[in-house]
Amino acid sequence: MLITDPWFYALAIPAFLLTGISKGGFASGAGNAGVPMMSLVMPASQAAGIALPVLCAMDIAALRAWWGRWDAAQLRIMLPGAVVGIVLGSFVFGTLSDAMVKIFIGGITLVFLARSLWLERGSRVVPAVIPSRIKGGFWAACAGFTSFIAHAGGPPAAVYLYPLKLGRQRLTATTVALFSTVNYLKLIPYFFLGALSVQNLLTSLVLLPLAPIGIRMGVWLQGRVSDRAFYRIIYVLLAATGLELVCEGLFR
Repeated sequence: MLITDPWFYALAIPAFLLTGISKGGFASGAGNAGVPMMSLVMPASQAAGIALPVLCAMDIAALRAWWGRWDAAQLRIMLPGAVVGIVLGSFVFGTLSDAMVKIFIGGITLVFLARSLWLERGSRVVPAVIPSRIKGGFWAACAGFTSFIAHAGGPPAAVYLYPLKLGRQRLTATTVALFSTVNYLKLIPYFFLGALSVQNLLTSLVLLPLAPIGIRMGVWLQGRVSDRAFYRIIYVLLAATGLELVCEGLFR
């Protein structure tokens, strides 16, 4: 019943460590590498089912670390939209072909990477934008949808949150609170859709110790390693993974 493919663990272990580091507050885009990396060796829907319990465990530790430091006003704007996205995602989850899902996940990964590199060009200083209930609700719905399909809600949420210039701690805490809520809400439809099978749950249990390890690594890395150096590694991983997924979806 338990997955024994060594290639799966060779990808899953670093993927979950990167996710834990991200949720620990260091380099908050790193968590997007998880499902795309595992999707290289298994159906994306199964990778998402395995990842969700581990993510929920990480959320508990991350919430403890960032409790009360989030922007409550932005959460009130975004959470209703995120719920709408979850509902939409539950209708298409498992109905898309594996090739289409791989193209979708790979595309999200590459778009996120391209946007990040574009915003960082020349160390530009961009003024903060005014919060918007319409924009926040729309991008939160996109985040809820992509989070449901592939736990890749970070890029759409970032499109709304990053331009607000909330400050590193408030941004991290707000992101943690948003996706902790989203992940626990996803458990219900994931169960009824069969994504939390016995095999998936057993595999999640094996990977569960990576949750506190990754979180502690993220906390430890703050102030010791620059975000810029770490993101260079993440960007290389995301570029290679995104391109491979798109190619597999198109040509295999």
